[in-house]
Amino acid sequence: MNKVTRTLLTILIILVVVAIAFYPKIKGYFKAEAANKTAGGKAADAGKGAAKGGPAPVEILVVRTSQTDEKILATGTIIPNEEVEIRSEINGRVTGIKFNEGDYVRKGSVLVTIYDADLQAQLLKLSYQKRLAEVNEERQKTLLQKEAISQREYDISITTLNSNLADIENLKAQVSRTVIRAPFDGTIGLRYISNGSYLSPAVRIATLTNSNPAKIDFNVPAKYANIVRKGSQIRFMVEGLEKNFKGAVYAVEPKIDPNTRTILLRAIAPNPNRELVPGAFARVEIVLNSKPAAILVPTEAVIPDVKGHRVFVVRGGKVESVQVEIGTRNERSIEINTGLSVGDTLITSGILLVKPGGEVSIKAVKQ
Repeated sequence: MNKVTRTLLTILIILVVVAIAFYPKIKGYFKAEAANKTAGGKAADAGKGAAKGGPAPVEILVVRTSQTDEKILATGTIIPNEEVEIRSEINGRVTGIKFNEGDYVRKGSVLVTIYDADLQAQLLKLSYQKRLAEVNEERQKTLLQKEAISQREYDISITTLNSNLADIENLKAQVSRTVIRAPFDGTIGLRYISNGSYLSPAVRIATLTNSNPAKIDFNVPAKYANIVRKGSQIRFMVEGLEKNFKGAVYAVEPKIDPNTRTILLRAIAPNPNRELVPGAFARVEIVLNSKPAAILVPTEAVIPDVKGHRVFVVRGGKVESVQVEIGTRNERSIEINTGLSVGDTLITSGILLVKPGGEVSIKAVKQ
C-alpha cells in the first residue's frame, strides 16, 4: 500500500467517524423543518379559509347591564385630625416624665412636670401678704365708717389688697405652666427629653397625634371646581392595605392653584382602628354620578372610525357592524350609550378576521 492510498484511507475513516457523531443532530433538524412546514401550511390554510369567507374564529360576550360610576381619580395624603408638638411655655428643669412613647393619652393627662419649688415659695409668701392686706382693709373700713380716716387712706388699703390678689393669680398661672398636659386625646410619639433636661420653648418634648377621624388632602383639576363640593363622597385606598375606605369632602380651598391648575380638597373618614396612618399615600376616587344599569363592553371590542365608534355583533348567524355612541371609559371597559341592547352577541376577539355578512366560529364565551 503506497503513501497516497494510506492518506485516502485515513480521510475516509475520519469522515465516517464524523458522520456517526453528528447523525442524531442532522436527523432532528430535518424533522423540525418538516414539522414547521406542516404547521405553516395549516396556518396558511386557516388564513386562506377566513379570507375566502369561511367561518372566522372569534370570542363573544352576551351583552348585560351592570352598575357604573362616573368618577375622578386623584392622589392624596393621609393627614391627622389633630397634631401638635408638645413644648414647654417656660424655662425649667424636668422633674418627671409621666408618659411612655406610643401611649394613647386622654385630654388633660399630665405628660411632664417642671421644677416649681421657687414658685411655690413665692406663692406662700404672697398668701401671707394677702392675709395681712385683708386684715388692714377691714380695719381701715371700720375707721372710715367712724370718719377716723379719709377716703384716700381706705382706697390705698383696698388697692394694696387687690394688687396682692392679682400677684397671686399671676404666680398661680406660672405654677400651672410647670405641669404640661395633653391638649386633646391622641397617641404620643417619640420623646426627645430625659429626666433632668433643661427645657425652653424651643425644645420639642414629643408629638401628640389624633388620627380618628383621619383627613385626606388631595387635588383635582380646575375644571371640576364647580362639580366637587362639600359633602361629595369619595372612596380611597392606601399603601399596604387591600381595603376600600369611604369618606366625604368637608372643606374646599376657595381658590385654584395657578401653578398646577388644580384645586385642593380635604375629606374626612372614620378611623376607629387607626389603620389610616398620617403621611400615607392615598389613591382617591370621587364618584360624580352612578348608573345602576349601564352597558359596559371591553375596550378592545370598540373600533374607532370616521363616524365615531362601531362594534361587531352576531345576529342570525352572521356578522353585523353596528355604530355605537360611547360614554365614560376606563382602562378595561367602555360604556355604550346607544347602539347595543341587552342580549346582543358582541364579538370581543378575532375582530380583524370578520367582515359584515360573514360567518364566525365561536371559540369561547366571555362572562
